[in-house]
Parts: sequence; C-alpha cells; structure tokens
Amino acid sequence: MNNAVLSYHDAVLFRSGERYRILAGAIHYFRVHPDHWQDRLRKLKAMGANTVDTYVAWNFHQPSPDIAPDFSGWRDLGRFIDLAAEEGLDVIVRPGPYICAEWDNGGFPAWLTGTPGIGLRCLDPLFTDPIEQWFDHLLPIIASRQASVGGPVVAVQIENEYGSYGDDHHYIRWNRRALEERGITEMLFTADGGTDYYLDGGAIDGTWATATLGSRGDEAVATWARRRPGEPFFNVEFWGGWFDHWGEHHHVRDAAEAAAEVRKMLDLDGSVCIYMAHGGTNFGLRSGSNHNGSRIQPTVTSYDSDAPIAENGALTPKFHALRREFLRAQGIEELTELPQELLAEPAVLPAQTLPLAPGPELLALARAAGAPVPNVRPLSFEQLGLDAGMVLYSADAVLPGKPGTPTESALRITGLNDRAYIWVDGAFVGILDDVTAAEGLKVTGKGAPVKLEILVENLGRINYGPLTGHGKGILGGVLVNQRYTFNWTQTPVRLAEWGPAEIKQLAGAEFVAEQAADSYLALPDSGKGFVWINGFLLGRYWGIGPQQTLYVPAPLIRAGSNIIKVLELEKTGTVVELRESADLGATDNSEIAAALLPA
Repeated sequence: MNNAVLSYHDAVLFRSGERYRILAGAIHYFRVHPDHWQDRLRKLKAMGANTVDTYVAWNFHQPSPDIAPDFSGWRDLGRFIDLAAEEGLDVIVRPGPYICAEWDNGGFPAWLTGTPGIGLRCLDPLFTDPIEQWFDHLLPIIASRQASVGGPVVAVQIENEYGSYGDDHHYIRWNRRALEERGITEMLFTADGGTDYYLDGGAIDGTWATATLGSRGDEAVATWARRRPGEPFFNVEFWGGWFDHWGEHHHVRDAAEAAAEVRKMLDLDGSVCIYMAHGGTNFGLRSGSNHNGSRIQPTVTSYDSDAPIAENGALTPKFHALRREFLRAQGIEELTELPQELLAEPAVLPAQTLPLAPGPELLALARAAGAPVPNVRPLSFEQLGLDAGMVLYSADAVLPGKPGTPTESALRITGLNDRAYIWVDGAFVGILDDVTAAEGLKVTGKGAPVKLEILVENLGRINYGPLTGHGKGILGGVLVNQRYTFNWTQTPVRLAEWGPAEIKQLAGAEFVAEQAADSYLALPDSGKGFVWINGFLLGRYWGIGPQQTLYVPAPLIRAGSNIIKVLELEKTGTVVELRESADLGATDNSEIAAALLPA
C-alpha cells in the first residue's frame, strides 16, 4: 500500500501526503447512455465533487458463462474511467462482485446464482472460482488506470455491504487477496451500514471500513471513532434520495434537509459520496427487486432517485444545495455562476399522441416464441438457461367434474416467482402472483382433460438480503386441489434477446422527429408490459405506478422516422403519448424518512 495515493493516519485522510477529503458522487455507467457519460461527469465536477464512484455490474458484461465478458460500447468501463479523468475527477471502483444497487440479482449473473448447491457470498469454491475468472478479465482494466500509474483510480471496494448479509471474514479476506493478486495497489476498503451490527459482519482488521447511510451521520462518526479508531470517516453511500417500487409512492427528499445532513458529516471532518449523484435508468430488464418477508417488491424502470442531477441530466435544487456544501468544505463560500451550457434544460421532442396499432394475442405470441422443452416437473428459468423475460408452461390436466355438472376446483402454484397469466383451453382465467399463488384461483372442470397454459413473468431478481439469488419461474409445482400436475413443456420467451423479426410483430406506433432530443413515453390506457424504441428495449411499464413515463434519451431517437413497439400483458391500450416532462408519480416523504433510518 506504500505507493497508494490515498493514505490515512490518526483518523486523517491524505492524498499524496496532503490532508484530503473525498467529495464524491455515484454515477453508474450501465444506467446512463454512453453518449451522455461525459455530460453527467462534467456536471458532477461542477457540483464541487473531486471523485466519481461506480459499481461494476457483472451480469451486464457476461450474461452467459460460455462467452467472454464484453467491455465494448455501452460496457466500456475503461472509457468511462478515462472520461472521468478528462473531467478532472478521481475514480472509486466498486467491483463487488455483489453490488446490490437495486440492480437485477445484485449484479450476479443468473447462471452463477443458479448453480446447484452454490453458497453465495462465502468461501465456497462453486462461488469463488467463477469470480476469479471474472476478475481476471475485469481487474486489468482497473489496475491499468490506477493513480500509481498515472490514472484516476484512487480506491477499490472489497465486496459490498457484507455486514447486511453474512459474517464469513475468511471470504472478505479472500476477496481482498483476489484484488491484490491482480494488481490492485490503491486504497482498498469495505462498506457497511452505520451501526455496530453491520460492522460486526462486514469490517475486517487492517482494512479501511467505510459507511453507508442516509441519516444520523454524526452518530455514525461517533461509532467509527469507537469501533475504528485511527480511521477517517467516509460515508461512501449517502442516500440523498431513494428508489421506487411498483405499486408504491415516488420517493423524494427535501434538498435543504439532505444538504444539512451532509454538512453534519463534513463539519466532523468526514468524507462523503452522494448516492446517487445521477441515478439514470434501469434500461431493459435490469431493474431488481426487494422482498419484505411476505412479497416481492419490484423496482421501477427509472432510477432517478431524486438525485441532484436528474434522470435527464437537468440540475435540480438539490444539486445547488449540495454544491454549496461541497464548495464550503473546500473553503469556498462565494459561489460562482455556472456555465449556461450546464444550466440549460436538455432539448425535448414536442408532445404528441400516437395511435397504437394492435399486435398479436399474448398467448399465441408466447406459444411461438421458441422450441418447447419437455420435463416431468416444471423447470425454472435457471434450468432453462434463461436470465430474464418469461416462460410459457403447458400441460394437460383433468379438472374434476362430470359432463353437464361443472365443478369448481382450486388451481394453485407452489414456489411461483413472480407473476403468472393463466389460460385453460385457450381461455384466459386469471393472474396469480407470489402472494396469491398459494391460495390459487377457481377453475371449472367437467372431468375431462384440458390444456393448462401458464405464462410466468420475471419481475426482476432480488438484489438485497437473504433471498438474493432466488430462482425464477415455477420452483415448486402446479396443483389442481391437492393433486400435482406433471409432464410439462416450457417455452422460454427471451425478451432481452429479441431482434427485428420478433419485435416487428408487436403492437406499434410511429413518429417523425426533426432531430434527436429527449422524450418521455407514456401508455395511459395500457396495463403492463414492455416497450422498445427503434429496436432498443427501453424497459417495463405498469399502470399501478408510481412511474407514469419512461425516459427516452436523445441518442435513442433518430432524425426522421422512429418506431415504438409494445408488448402488453394485461390491458391492450390504444395510444402512446410522447410527453415533454417526466411523471414519476405521487410522492410520500414518510416512506423515505423511514427507509433512511439505520437499523
């Protein structure tokens, strides 16, 4: 560690021997269109930050174990780091391999977590061997950009919030060695919640322990002084906003209140990273889920997070409030005017309402989505090699009853993850989810065989807590009353892999743009589904909110004709709206206040 640019002594942080404070903001390259990377980094610098922090999402780079990790185009982590250097920012990299981040599966590839018998986040070779192979590809990109060799990378995180999950300190030390053996020589650190409980599980001797919290920073500083004497306090995740789940309120946090909390920590000589400085978007099928102990809580497509730099790159009141605190911490009381190009609102397409031409019937589309895979018992997504999307399960079953005297039975699913659309002999009979599946729904039979078809949708893999890595699909079985149904076929619907042929058949709308500009797409009379624009899978929409519009960044729009395609699952709509501003839903500050309190 002697050649590391960051060091500490007697609870004071130094950079190249000079007293220093990290004033950082988190921006995830995988949530921001690469054409916007430099703009967002430049705005972070203008906020008074000296450092950008990013996670690395393994499943973004290697969706299959049969192919080498991809670091090109949108996945070019090296270019993102280089752009940060051009803007005069240091870089903190958090390679996990677990990242949480409200990202699908906490960043783990589904092929990894689906390995039979694997122990996640512990010293299990089934887990650590693939990580070593992943690190062999990833870490040279980071190591070659360290400050010791003239690059901007000044620190690298070991694992992530491990004290919230486990207590295998042998695994944490292994993770540290894995980084060091692959050339990481800059400051290494762990990150955990701001109380003794989290430090007990995640912190190790001889490694800088940092905090993640959104309130009571002064209490956390005192905890660190007691538990980690000699180490400077760094809140590597200050939750200046919060994320949203479908079916809940949109979370916002008062700018002045967030800035006051930051000031507390800075006045106590702490360092701070704003999570998120710019949240971006969970494009495609990459939004994760939480679980509250009784039901899954899928995260919305937007990751705006009420951040100081909004989802579209606009500077919010929170930006200016935090800029004031960051500059004050550098001894600058008089704020200078920012350049007009940074203050200007991003260009937006004119609002318009477009007719939505109908597409194929959902069941017919799912039946034709691929080759059926037979098995006696239902197969999970993982057994089918499917990361995200949907699976159509089909089997013949006898529903109790007699000709002329139909009888009601309960159709139940055990181990349903996450949401099932059900047909009997081609007639739609209802929806079950992870809560209602055990009780089931009523179906009517006459004692004769029927065709059961169950389309299961993956709402996003759990990214936090003991259920991280939980499988998708039908993990148990399907019962008619108490009797299991066997001999199924499974048809994977690989939405993330769909190309022009598959997308072309969907419901659609078309518009002409004079030039590329941002837009906000809404489907006001539709139910739930997925949207593509010009062949790019924008993400999920759902009428239950809170999110009502999907952000469409300008690089996805082309001058001339643009094509929108929609796969609707529940209620076919008739129009698509292009709006001029975002609608992320009704707010409730009480929810974020509770979320920010440490356990």
